[in-house]
Amino acid sequence: MSIRIALDNPPEFYTNLDFIQGRIILGLNRSENVGNIIVKLEGESRTALALPRGDFENQPVSSVTSGDVVTENHKLLYLVQQVYPGGESGFASAAIGSMPGVLHPGQHEFRFRFKVPLNNICSNPKAMAALSGVGGLGAMSPGNGGLFGGYRIMDGSKQLMLRHVKTTLPPSLTGFPRQAEIRYYIKVTIQRPGFFKENWRYQTGFKFLPIEPPRPPKTSQEAFARRPFIFKPRTPLPQRKKKNNPFFSSKSSQAEEDVETVPPSIEISARLPHPTILTCNEPIPLRLIAKKIANSQEQVYLSSLEIALVGFTNIRVHDLQNTEVSRWLVCTTANLSIALGSPQDAVDSEFVVPDALWANIRMPNTVAPSFTGCNISRRYELEMKVGLSWGLPSTSGKATAPYPQLIYLPLKLSKVEIYSGITPPRELLRSSTYRPQQSPPTLPPRTSVAPSRPQAQPQVQPSDPLYPPQLGPNSTPYEDAPPSYDEAIAQDLTGPSERPAYSGVTAENDPSTMPPEKSGLH
Repeated sequence: MSIRIALDNPPEFYTNLDFIQGRIILGLNRSENVGNIIVKLEGESRTALALPRGDFENQPVSSVTSGDVVTENHKLLYLVQQVYPGGESGFASAAIGSMPGVLHPGQHEFRFRFKVPLNNICSNPKAMAALSGVGGLGAMSPGNGGLFGGYRIMDGSKQLMLRHVKTTLPPSLTGFPRQAEIRYYIKVTIQRPGFFKENWRYQTGFKFLPIEPPRPPKTSQEAFARRPFIFKPRTPLPQRKKKNNPFFSSKSSQAEEDVETVPPSIEISARLPHPTILTCNEPIPLRLIAKKIANSQEQVYLSSLEIALVGFTNIRVHDLQNTEVSRWLVCTTANLSIALGSPQDAVDSEFVVPDALWANIRMPNTVAPSFTGCNISRRYELEMKVGLSWGLPSTSGKATAPYPQLIYLPLKLSKVEIYSGITPPRELLRSSTYRPQQSPPTLPPRTSVAPSRPQAQPQVQPSDPLYPPQLGPNSTPYEDAPPSYDEAIAQDLTGPSERPAYSGVTAENDPSTMPPEKSGLH
């Protein structure tokens, strides 16, 4: 016996609104009784944290002790389809609910087809309450809208005990052993009637990257981080006294001039378009600007530059939280001698650093987009370290006179959003009520002097309590998730065709590293 799942033209990764279709290939070397064959499209967000000392008294399980691992599992995606009997390629004579059929030796194929929705299903209490654990007994089959008897499905009552956030399906995520992972996979179960016969199961994983939300309109505003600095006055070099020697006297006068040299003062600012949105596997639209803030005739050079992307993964299990920090080095250069302006420039003059150092460098393709999930979330910051030199820095390692002063200025841009780069289809944007606000809300005029006589109060239209009055009934805040799959799109709307290169999870079929779940915690 052999079971295999063959996907039709699988891409590097799947996204929302994609059709995941393929075949279940079953090879038999003898005749077997098969009750039914069930295919499931599932997505899980699993977290696990150890209880700290003294913080386990209020946990759901009274028997836990310090050091015990608490787990939380969210079913982000759960679609079910029965392919035998009665499937697209199943036996036409076998009706739903009939007696088990006999599959003869040889190779049998059964086709399946799913469509990936937009939002997570665990945040839908009605859908979770409808899943009772056994198909055909009040259970729901989202895959094809039908009910099939006799097979076991997920018990959705466990999900009703957890806190959920309605949001777009998060990307695949691993790399945090025994702490957190987000996996998507296709699972097939072949039911074999009989008391001593176990069911056959097989699953295969796939990568998932969500489509990005609608981008706000471009503006001329910029988010920035700036830091001023003034160099220290140079210490004069010791000079030997020589009498009646004009050669050494000229050097003494030169040293006196060095003491009176005004040290340069400069301000470095890093700027990104506002709102600060970066795109996966795309260069960073960064601008570095040097501003002269002191009247000095000295030259300052850019000696080094380092750009790093810092990701903060927040892992939550019930009331326990932990934040893991990841760092991706985007650009690092050293031994530079880029003059920042000219000594003759006026005060407050700005010099834009050439972007050739980072303009052609794409972000690592292992960076996942920002997301907020039920128990896992990811945010980013951009950190830079700018090296400045007063005087020409030495590239050979030998000291030069006068000795250059080297400093390193740290810059940080927080609240950086990273989008996947997968543009939503136009039909989705037109049918969706999720729209970015075009203009800020206008505030009512305020009067400094109270009116002398009572005036008729204008009629105020009743407003929807779901929307603030200053936003209006037709506006939707940014924090709201996109509409549900059934409300926003038509059945014939497919996923976007253009998508960037993305590595993401490189071990989607490796065994899970998460500890086993404890039934008492759910």
